[in-house]
Order: sequence, then structure tokens, then C-alpha cells
Amino acid sequence: MRMFNLGNVSPVDGLGSFVDHWKQPTPYRWQILGLSVALTFTMMVLFAPKTERAPPEKAKVIWISSWSEGRSDKEIAASNLENQKRKEADAALAKQREEFRKEFYRKLAKASGMDPDQLAREYGARDAAQAKPSAAKPTTPQPAGTPAK
Repeated sequence: MRMFNLGNVSPVDGLGSFVDHWKQPTPYRWQILGLSVALTFTMMVLFAPKTERAPPEKAKVIWISSWSEGRSDKEIAASNLENQKRKEADAALAKQREEFRKEFYRKLAKASGMDPDQLAREYGARDAAQAKPSAAKPTTPQPAGTPAK
């Protein structure tokens, strides 16, 4: 047994039924119409997608240079040489710290009753085995139409 008979549904019949019902004198018809319109408008506003806004303006870039504008080639070369010396000093300090760390761990292993040379060989072999597959990894495939590097 069906609750609704959907075979007799027609928009024209529905509109006619609404007009017949609206013509009947009821005391709250205008209040009900106002409430219906307000609820429909509220639902449309709440569930309507937000409007797209224009993208923001591009930011103004202010370039700040720490060099004077009229630097000569000699000044540039001297600056580059000074920076290179600083980089080499930093690299030497990093190497010195690494050697200190290695020597510390050698002493720690010896004090703990281990053979530091054997540990160095074991870990060296393990590190070499781990580095080998990563070197043999294939390069990422190039997208179609781009030249290979």
C-alpha cells in the first residue's frame, strides 16, 4: 500500500490548489506568508556559497641593498675574497669539531670496554651499504616534451 500516489502529481494542479487555499479567509494568512518568506530568505542566505572576491593587489617590493651603489670591481673582488676566507674558516672549524666528536666517541667506546677500530669498521660498512642503493636510484622521469638534463 502506497502512502503517496505520485502518478497524479502536476505543477498546474498544485498551483491551483494553492490559489484555492489562499482564497479561503484565514486570520493569520499574511503573518504565515511573511514568516515563510523570511525563513526561505534566511535559508538561502545561510546555504548559498560565498561570493568570490577579487584577488588582493600585488605587494610592492622594496629592495634593500647593503652595498653602496657605486662599488668598483676591486671592492667587489675584495668583498668576495673576504667572504671566501670566512667560509673556509667556518668549514675548518666544522671539521675540527667533527674530529673532536669522533675522538670523544673513540675514548668513550674504549672506556666502555669496546674496540673502537672494530666499531668504526662495522659502522663504516653499514654506512657504505646504505649509501650504495641511494646512489643507484633512478632519476625522476621527465614530463613529456621536456629535454633531459
